[in-house]
Amino acid sequence: MPKNKTNNITYGSMMIALFAILLGLTFYIPFVGFITAFIVLLPIAWYSANFERKQAILVTTISIIISFIIGNIGGLIFGLLIAPLGFIIGDSIRGNKSKLYMLMASTIFILFMTAVQYIISILVLNINVLEQFLESVEIYYERLGNMMSSVGQLPENYDAMVNKSLQLIEAIMPTYFIGGAFILAFIYLIINLPLLKKLKLDVPKFSKFVDFRLPKAVLWYYLIVSVITLIVSFEIGTFGYLLFVNAALILRTLLFLQGVSLIHYYFYVRGWPKSAAILATFLAVPLYTFTIILGVLDLGFNLRGFLKDRYKK
Repeated sequence: MPKNKTNNITYGSMMIALFAILLGLTFYIPFVGFITAFIVLLPIAWYSANFERKQAILVTTISIIISFIIGNIGGLIFGLLIAPLGFIIGDSIRGNKSKLYMLMASTIFILFMTAVQYIISILVLNINVLEQFLESVEIYYERLGNMMSSVGQLPENYDAMVNKSLQLIEAIMPTYFIGGAFILAFIYLIINLPLLKKLKLDVPKFSKFVDFRLPKAVLWYYLIVSVITLIVSFEIGTFGYLLFVNAALILRTLLFLQGVSLIHYYFYVRGWPKSAAILATFLAVPLYTFTIILGVLDLGFNLRGFLKDRYKK
């Protein structure tokens, strides 16, 4: 048997065994399991980064089967998410892809698997998680209304306000899914990439947050969406309403990040400590609208250039 094939089998078996151990800890040891849940994919990522794609897919597939053996249906659901995610990260490293590519690919996969599992839960288990969530929110508002009514503080239009809030929550649910998938992918990357680096892999890096800069097209998209929402009144629940509400929320989030990046850049050119920039980041949250304006001005008028000319030595 050739040496390289021997290595494929040997290291593949080792990584599958390590994956199984981490998965078992995740499912059956509560406190330790919370920690290991974020590094279960590490063996798959390492193997996928070091060996050919064909062998990595085989190891990933076996790991999914092992997940079902260890954790039954719950293990299979978790394995279908985590094992391919490890493959994506490792394969991206092997192909010398950027960290941004890795983040986007991981986010898209998590979104895809979330959608698949959501559909399966409805069709097979007859469980609609979204409906259950909305029902719990409705029950909360109902109890809150009863409490306010008992002390004579219930607004006259309370029911209309509640219905509007529930419709808005349901409308922006796609944005919450996208944001949640992005945050989850980012967490997995910031935890596992340093560990993979310690295992002698050449992992990519993000550029510094002070250098974060969106394409100017984002500003134009935001202006277009803002103008359309001002001149066109979409009926709640229609496709246009869902489209523009979610687009506006996503664009505002991006511009908020652009504004926070500008604040960090200002602290950077002034030579102020990073701790002050972190504190300013927390203060930017309640000043959400003002921070968005900073992001718009930064993209539209290149405030960084002005700050650099004035303060940079």
